[in-house]
Amino acid sequence: MAELIAGMFVASRYKRSQGKVARQLTFAAMALAIAVGAWKLSTIATPDPDNAMMSVVRQYLMPFAVLAAGTWASFRIVNLPKFADFLISVEAEMNKVSWPSRSETWRASVVVIFVIFFLAALLFTYDLVLDKALNMLFGL
Repeated sequence: MAELIAGMFVASRYKRSQGKVARQLTFAAMALAIAVGAWKLSTIATPDPDNAMMSVVRQYLMPFAVLAAGTWASFRIVNLPKFADFLISVEAEMNKVSWPSRSETWRASVVVIFVIFFLAALLFTYDLVLDKALNMLFGL
């Protein structure tokens, strides 16, 4: 826990040239989630007709502070040594993956869709047969 707290107040970037894509995408996802939360916070802030200054603070200043603090925390989290090493290794493993070609992906998708429809038809048939059999047996 002390490492996490100490890491939040360091301005340097850990192994800045490694795992760039994984870190940038992770940061972007975290920052987007925080931005949506800050936007929602600004939309639910109720205006105070008696105190206009408090309305401005609630609707604009607090969400901006949440956004700024959350963005900074996201940046620091992706640069913590343990988490950054994890993201670096994730990117290294993703670079080893051999992705299928467009035609292979198309053929595999067609097979999956065919199997899904076949199994749905088979289950529908089983359901009809069992329904008729149970109706004949028990007279339901």
